[in-house]
Amino acid sequence: MARGLGLRRIICTLMKIYDSPRSLVLLINATPEEESEIGEELGLMGCRKPGLRVLGYETGSKERQELYKKGGLFSVTSRILVVDMLQSDIPTHLITGILVMHAEKVTPLVLEAFIVRLYREKNKSGFLKAFTDQPEHITSGLSPLKNIMKELQLRKEDVKKSLERRRADVVELSQPLTEAMSDIHHAIIQCMSTTLSELKRSNTTLDLDDFNVDNAYFRSFELVVRRQLDPVWHKVGPKTKQLVNDLGTLRRLLYYLLTYDPLHFHAYLETIIASNTTTFSGAAKQHQSPWLLTDAAHIIFQMAKRRCYTVDPSTKVRLPQVIDLVDDDDAWEALDEIENSASTATAKGKGKEKRPAWLPQGMEPILEELPKWNLLAEILQEVEGEIIRQESLRKPMTSVNLGKNTVLIMASSTQTCTVLTEFLSTMNSDAPDGSKGRSMMLQKLRLYLWWKTQLAERKEDGKSHFALPDIAGHTGQNFEKLSSDSDNLSEALKKKDREKAERAASRRRVRGGAPSAPAPSRKDSSSKTASVMGQIQTEAESFAEFWQSQSSAERPIDLTGTDELTILDFESGAFENEFDTHYGLLAPEQTVLLRAYSDDSDDRMLAEIQPKFIVMFEPNMEFIRRIEVYKSSNPGMAVRVYHMVYGNSCEEQKYLAGIRKEKESFERLIKERGSMLLPLLEERREGGSDAVIKTISTRIAGGRREINTEPSQVIVDMREFRSTLPSLLHAANLLVIPATLTVGDYIITPEICVERKSLSDLISSFNSGRLYTQCELMSVHYKIPVLLIEFEEDKAFTLDIVSDLKSYAKPTGKYPAKKKQGSGPDSDHTAALQSKICLLALTFPRVRIIWSSSPYATTEIFNDLKKNNPEPDPVKAIAVGADDDPDAGTGINAAAEELLRCIPGINAKNIKHVMNKISTVRELCEMNIVQVQELLGTEPGRLCWEFMHKGEKSS
Repeated sequence: MARGLGLRRIICTLMKIYDSPRSLVLLINATPEEESEIGEELGLMGCRKPGLRVLGYETGSKERQELYKKGGLFSVTSRILVVDMLQSDIPTHLITGILVMHAEKVTPLVLEAFIVRLYREKNKSGFLKAFTDQPEHITSGLSPLKNIMKELQLRKEDVKKSLERRRADVVELSQPLTEAMSDIHHAIIQCMSTTLSELKRSNTTLDLDDFNVDNAYFRSFELVVRRQLDPVWHKVGPKTKQLVNDLGTLRRLLYYLLTYDPLHFHAYLETIIASNTTTFSGAAKQHQSPWLLTDAAHIIFQMAKRRCYTVDPSTKVRLPQVIDLVDDDDAWEALDEIENSASTATAKGKGKEKRPAWLPQGMEPILEELPKWNLLAEILQEVEGEIIRQESLRKPMTSVNLGKNTVLIMASSTQTCTVLTEFLSTMNSDAPDGSKGRSMMLQKLRLYLWWKTQLAERKEDGKSHFALPDIAGHTGQNFEKLSSDSDNLSEALKKKDREKAERAASRRRVRGGAPSAPAPSRKDSSSKTASVMGQIQTEAESFAEFWQSQSSAERPIDLTGTDELTILDFESGAFENEFDTHYGLLAPEQTVLLRAYSDDSDDRMLAEIQPKFIVMFEPNMEFIRRIEVYKSSNPGMAVRVYHMVYGNSCEEQKYLAGIRKEKESFERLIKERGSMLLPLLEERREGGSDAVIKTISTRIAGGRREINTEPSQVIVDMREFRSTLPSLLHAANLLVIPATLTVGDYIITPEICVERKSLSDLISSFNSGRLYTQCELMSVHYKIPVLLIEFEEDKAFTLDIVSDLKSYAKPTGKYPAKKKQGSGPDSDHTAALQSKICLLALTFPRVRIIWSSSPYATTEIFNDLKKNNPEPDPVKAIAVGADDDPDAGTGINAAAEELLRCIPGINAKNIKHVMNKISTVRELCEMNIVQVQELLGTEPGRLCWEFMHKGEKSS
């Protein structure tokens, strides 16, 4: 079904029907947030005893068995449910039904398909229902709907397009972009088109028909591009990899242009410049983003700066002079008179506001506000007038629920909600359009200049950049903490320094017209100004040095601009009469609620708040449907929706493209459903105990064939159920037996033990030394130890992709290998990994290394290895290495085992023997010295007994 139509409500209603001890209904593939929301929703529906029970890793196996027997509604993680089914901890034949969420993610590799196969082996009558509200994910590939239905073993499918609609009163408001924003928008689109063209030109052999700007608006586009390039990712050069990353950066720039204030947007651009100029270590970056060197990028940077401020090239950045006026009262009065007269003349003559003293000379603040801010202020003013009009027309006695006058503003992110909250709380309603948030923007400009100062200091210290913080909710101490993250002074010393600075500031006054700040360094100036990045960096250094000079003059900087707090005396009783005025509940008409778009929890939020005025600050197709459902649930309520969108922008194009993609997805699903053949469902016998004819040994009667009734089985370690291989082994008619193995991950035969490693796990195991220990244990206990190196199916089957695993591919060793001329980081990491594999093979000559291109190839390899070999014994496999492993069994009696390890005479070698001979620690304490010595030996027994009965001193 389409998003926004209340899928969670439908699932909760279905689960409520089966809320009974006589039913056992399982919910799988749900996220922890969805589990919490569904449990709360069921509680509101009346399913409270016991309601939805979530079974996680903290729930023990015995406890889960008891809960399953009692019946009810359960949400289980797929990994736990698979193990419970394989070990028969859950009565599979008694399961009433299974609900699968996010059906669009079901593939043969996931555990949900494994669960369905195990479920249908023993239960043919129980229901299985799968749900999805992501139709776009089921339209990629060949017959995706058929494949999903085949894995879920479903033969019926419905496509729900929409519900009956009762349209709300929607006011669509198209806000044009400002001239500067429009220029930046077109320049970013031009950079995206250039990047896409370059990407197509560099990879002519791939199918890149979907690589267009319309698809690039969506976050999933980067995943689509990477999925196309993954099979040849080791062959593409650094330029192509940089182009793929640039697409994500440009997409984010489009979003930030419409949501960030100009100063934050400009600061983000400067961080992009810094990251493309130097590496984290401070060296010059080799592969820079090509779009930064285009003319369109020049427009982006110049217009972004022009939205914030302008710099007069004929005026130098001048530092206000600090004059010592400690005891000269005449000087104080004269200076006050001069400043007052100057500010009055400025206000009358030019009609401008008083210039802040902290603003550098030659810098004129523009501080362009987002156009939607002014539009939002007009909407709130209109809503206020509408509330007053409705209150005057309302009849005194009405039984119909007319909703509340709370204004609900919905935005795309919490960051946008924070900016809007700050704007509305500091807004000047009497100011002209485009300057209502002038005070907020001045504070942000001051924060921006402070940020520049900190960047200069961090650059001198050799530290990296950090993002521009928000001013809302911070105090001067917070920024002081940000600027001195490595300061180890105590709070008393910091307070003393602050008081000293305040005393010094009280004896000084600031006066303009002083000598200018030191000019920036001219070294490499000609090369810097040759590019757009150099111009911005030069200007940034100029302002940074200005603020450094200001701070060196011991002039305190109040970043928040807040006044001193008034100390309130609550014990005097002066505020008792006005408590409700200041601290009571707000009336709905005085409440403006800002919230970010979420999931199906928005439905319950609308039902609880019942707003009559909803402002959609940014378009969202899902929330429009939620409003339609909300309106249908309250037919007598007059709901007015203000739908705001930037006209002729990526926001509008993305909204329309999303509607078009969803419509095309439904049309394709309906078409596929009409022409699709029903999938053939394979009948699997319970336990998979089919008689298999195979040769046991060639030495028996010349290799005669015998009927082996024992099923082919593989013993799998519990931790391996995180991977997809156990599911594919079961699909290949192998009996999967879960067990807690001390040695190896898979036991194929009594002689073959397999340790499986993915590529990232292989590198981390080499770095930590864990692989050496694992190979050593396998070599001791098994005749044929095997190291399986498994690659992913959709990735390249080569070691050249090691360099992409940044968290693991760090050079190790005291003396790294010398880099040859022309060799890149790929060859270094690959050579290091190959050397470690060679050393491993030399150290353990009996270890066989198997390279597998995918889990499917691993399944075929396991089947080949099992031919003509007996089946492994689970009991023996579990016992192997358990006596030698000090951590084996940890978690069962962890507290008692830890206590035993602390007693003298008991060590890692004999602790398993002690635990097998005694049942409790009390039993050990009640033994006499002869019994303890028989258990541990003469000297260890004496140490143990004396420690328990006489204390540590005697021992």
